[in-house]
Amino acid sequence: MVNITLYTRAGCHLCDDLKENLAALQESHPHRVVEIDVDSDPALAENYGNAVPVIEVGPYVLRAPISKADLAMSLGAAADRQRQLQEIGSKQYERKAQRGSSFSRSDKISYWLSRRYMLLIILSLALYVGLPILAPVLMKIDATTPAKIIYKMYSPLCHQFGFRSFFLFGEQPYYPLKETGWTGAATGLVDFETATGITGLHDANALARLDARNYVGNETVGYKMALCERDMSIYGAMLLFALIFSLTGRRIKPLHWAFWLLLGLGPIGLDGFSQLFSQFEIKALMQFLPYRESTPFLRTLTGFLFGFLTAWFGIPYIEESMKETRQIFIRKLAFINQQEK
Repeated sequence: MVNITLYTRAGCHLCDDLKENLAALQESHPHRVVEIDVDSDPALAENYGNAVPVIEVGPYVLRAPISKADLAMSLGAAADRQRQLQEIGSKQYERKAQRGSSFSRSDKISYWLSRRYMLLIILSLALYVGLPILAPVLMKIDATTPAKIIYKMYSPLCHQFGFRSFFLFGEQPYYPLKETGWTGAATGLVDFETATGITGLHDANALARLDARNYVGNETVGYKMALCERDMSIYGAMLLFALIFSLTGRRIKPLHWAFWLLLGLGPIGLDGFSQLFSQFEIKALMQFLPYRESTPFLRTLTGFLFGFLTAWFGIPYIEESMKETRQIFIRKLAFINQQEK
């Protein structure tokens, strides 16, 4: 018997006419109809829209308007194809038939993930961004042990230099190095070396850099976040896009890769690598690339652009893949439920 998937919606007169034609063909072309309301899932509604009714019979897809002759032809072709596959004993066909008749544990997990993946992404990003903010809060209330655990957890993921990090509960939100040009009388900001007493950072002193990495803060300076300014901006921007994407019904199309390269990867690469190579103080480069230390503003801006545009580039593609997965499982569940009746 040929299986037919009928995509329909309430109040569709063409759908009612099609059902009558299918009923009239039941004796000459035995078949089983599984009806799916396209309004039951946003992915189905977007995919089929106002094109209903749509019929899938074997490898054939018919869209409205569908005549009785078209139905008979497609049903006959699908039945012939089914008989041929059964006669030659196609293992692939047998495996597909077996998988289509049951809903395994892996199917349940995959279907659940296809429906809830955005919630998982948002919660994961919120946790990843939230814990580094929680660390200075814990330090402020003298819960130093859990705070230090958070700093330790993020240590392999970020350099955690105090002069490139945000601080909470202190006199300033950040303490950049003098080389940024953001300190002194012009801005009223105290530089990191003056505020902490850790010196030798301009000379890339290894011990001084280690001290700046391990420095957490105090009551006067405040307590640093467990991720640097750039990383906080990257993952915060990813979280922001994920929330916008979810709240707007997941209809935002993927960003073109050229815009991601130009506006997302370009600025962060230019800012980060120019800083990195300038601080190697390679003689051949020094005349073209003098020593520079990026500012909190540039770290935040380039991190935000990279994070937001990376999420814009990637998350809509994930949604497209999950849409296809949801449709497959909706159809499979409909057939299994039909068999159990």
